[in-house]
Amino acid sequence: MTRGNVRRRLALAWWRQLALTLGPLLVVCVFFGGGEEPVTPSVFAMPLFIAGVASMFVSLKPFGVYKRSLIATQKALDTPQEPGAWLRLAADRRMAFLAAGLPAWIGALAVFAYLEAVPLALLALSSVILLYLYRIPRQLA
Repeated sequence: MTRGNVRRRLALAWWRQLALTLGPLLVVCVFFGGGEEPVTPSVFAMPLFIAGVASMFVSLKPFGVYKRSLIATQKALDTPQEPGAWLRLAADRRMAFLAAGLPAWIGALAVFAYLEAVPLALLALSSVILLYLYRIPRQLA
């Protein structure tokens, strides 16, 4: 497999992960978010929002692992270790994707606690920004 094919597959995996990260939040908002709001606000809305914001810090360690794997892949270009380095990079990135999706997934749970639209949008945006960190840079072309 050529380097261009690997990059295309990794780019496609990124878009797939973006859909898997934001999909549950969108589905839950469409099917469960449009109902009548309760007269008294839920006591779980703010703790779930805080948990969603705090879950961004979970991605710090996977990002470090991904960054080291990215450097190792760049060093392995045009060597016999290049296929293994690409596989390691893809595996590390998959684990980091899970950590990056946590804010949006917690936001999907917070819909049931009647969390407002602005905090939900902030949680979704934070997941998108975290996922953007895991795009493959042009230097690996």
